[in-house]
Amino acid sequence: MTDASTATISTVARNVRALRTEQSWTLDELAGRSGVSKGMLVQIEQNRTNPSIGTLCRIAEAFGVSLASLVELGQSPAVRLVGPDDAAELWHGKPGSVGKLLLGSDRREHLELWDWRMTPGDAYPSQDHQPGTREMLHVQEGTLTLSVDGVDHVVPAGSSVLFEADRPHGYANKGRKVLRFTMVASAPAGQHDRRDGAVHGD
Repeated sequence: MTDASTATISTVARNVRALRTEQSWTLDELAGRSGVSKGMLVQIEQNRTNPSIGTLCRIAEAFGVSLASLVELGQSPAVRLVGPDDAAELWHGKPGSVGKLLLGSDRREHLELWDWRMTPGDAYPSQDHQPGTREMLHVQEGTLTLSVDGVDHVVPAGSSVLFEADRPHGYANKGRKVLRFTMVASAPAGQHDRRDGAVHGD
């Protein structure tokens, strides 16, 4: 585990505890709303595990905040510059494969900017996100195989794609070259309770 990922895990632990305290939720309440087990939440808050992107997304959706809010320190200023060494590495696949959350915003709707790099043969299956979530991807190098609802879509270098991400989807590099793509994820503001599937506004 790198120092960057260790720092990110510690930040997640602090932010999850702070958000849960702010909402006056018990661990059981957060577990119900997020669909993440109480045991996993305890490990996250005690800084004893490296949670998956899917787990972090479910927790963020339950609180009604962006994923960036869980991995970043402090409030965002009017102008925020994120250097290449400051991006949160939230996914590692095969050696050389990485998914970085570059930055995010909670204003009006939740926006996240990602940089993905996948070596040949690697893949990331993503769970469905809260209703109304959309993703835009631009392929810089290689060829992306995007799966949405079990249907594959081939996106070559130089092409872009927009899709509804509130259903099962995934990214794969089935080619022989390294795949690089940029992703923007947009989700509606408000808390998402997985017990009833509703999005509750502020």
